[in-house]
Amino acid sequence: MHMKRNSIRFICLACVLVIAACAQRPELLPRSAATPAGVDLSGSWRIRVAAAGPLAREGEQPQTIQIPQRSSSRRPQEQRRQPRSGSADVWIFLETGKILRITQTRDGLFISFDRSVVEEYTFGENRTVSVGPIEAQRVSGWVGHDLVLDTMDEQGAVLTEIWALEEGGAVLVRDITVTQGAQQLFSAQQVFDKA
Repeated sequence: MHMKRNSIRFICLACVLVIAACAQRPELLPRSAATPAGVDLSGSWRIRVAAAGPLAREGEQPQTIQIPQRSSSRRPQEQRRQPRSGSADVWIFLETGKILRITQTRDGLFISFDRSVVEEYTFGENRTVSVGPIEAQRVSGWVGHDLVLDTMDEQGAVLTEIWALEEGGAVLVRDITVTQGAQQLFSAQQVFDKA
């Protein structure tokens, strides 16, 4: 009888551990801090209107909707949001703009979106970032010639941005995805021409 109880406890504990392991947030991979030779994203960039079009969610036909925009004014610290079940806070870290001004240094990148919001990314970083009360883990750096920015919220939703130069540096392409576990919640591509 005692052995049977211990077996049941062991099985229950094993089940709890398996469920907890499945529910854990994914781990963001570190990125290189070394800028590839000849890669400089600096400059003024203007979005191609035609390229801002269709967005796709996994398993659906492409739709024509806009990338979620948020106010350029950030929420003050004293404001508190109520948690929303089933939604990802990572959206608050997605900046968009029609005109970008990018300044690249040896250690990082500054992006001005429509002259209203400036974001700073340090190559090789792995740190906590916040907008008001919302915190997320950010990892950024280089994968080949692409700059990859991963931002993960407390629910494990991951915003991934991949910035790459094309056409000899005259075109800047930004691929954006939001995933939660194996599910892709959002996908878009923006194409910018040198202004």
